Amino acid sequence: MPKSPIGQAISYCLSDWAALTGNIEDGDLNIDNNPAENALRGVVIGRKNWLFAGNECGGKTAAILCTFIASAKRHGIDPYAYLRDVLAGISDQPIDDLDRFLPDRC
Repeated sequence: MPKSPIGQAISYCLSDWAALTGNIEDGDLNIDNNPAENALRGVVIGRKNWLFAGNECGGKTAAILCTFIASAKRHGIDPYAYLRDVLAGISDQPIDDLDRFLPDRC
């Protein structure tokens, strides 16, 4: 029956048939979205923690640090080692030479 749970599921599948069969036509498409969900897991877990950043400046600092960590991960750099090296060497550098500490330049 169309109104039964099975009938609704079949109707849903048929209405989104192009999306469901897209990975058959294009082999580069993943059959699931687990990698995307795993990439967002840190954001979801930290969401409640970020409510207690203290103030707007603390939130901005947390956002900057999260950006540096995500960028280091994207470039295959260990985030802890990267931040340790940057924080150890950045104070001795002139302001116009700070670009060399960016993750894509390491």
